[in-house]
Amino acid sequence: MLRRAVTTTNGLLARHIRARPFSTDLSSAPDADAGFVEAWKKVVPIIEPPKTPLSFMQTRPSTPPSIPSKLTVNFVLPYASELSAKEVDMVIIPATTGNMGVLPGHVATIAELKPGVMSVHEGNEVTKYFISSGFAYIHANSYADVIAVEAVPLDQIDASLVQQGLAEFTQKLSSASTDLEKAEAQIGVDVHSALNFALTG
Repeated sequence: MLRRAVTTTNGLLARHIRARPFSTDLSSAPDADAGFVEAWKKVVPIIEPPKTPLSFMQTRPSTPPSIPSKLTVNFVLPYASELSAKEVDMVIIPATTGNMGVLPGHVATIAELKPGVMSVHEGNEVTKYFISSGFAYIHANSYADVIAVEAVPLDQIDASLVQQGLAEFTQKLSSASTDLEKAEAQIGVDVHSALNFALTG
């Protein structure tokens, strides 16, 4: 009896719930907020309606029928855009699950980033950045968006300062008395250890 009730309820819900499309299944052209604009013009016909966030977004190209030869990368920080629509051969990102190589045609993925090196491969040139943390969004249309909290080109890092910072945070970790002090010191050790490995490994 209970099983039949659950089956009936699930069947009724399935008829009324619309399947939510995956982000890459959405149309490449954003739908205009026509209802808002129409309502605005009825209330204030002499003033242009304000722009919604949708009007500032660029349309994402649709998924191509075949795998493109290049990966388009956007690499941004809170204060700067390092790469904007840069076509590259491959990107290797430091995901929390391990280093992840991203090529054109990669399956859609969201990855959390850990402190480590991001390599951008373009022909025979490889540009390396040290990333503190962030997220990578890989889209099915061979676009990759990498958003980092902090990043610096690897060749601009001073190895002696990294060693000094690692020693300082290791000492702070051993002498920390509260949970907050331990957590802050552990973050410092993790970041400086990753920096040290990036420079020496």
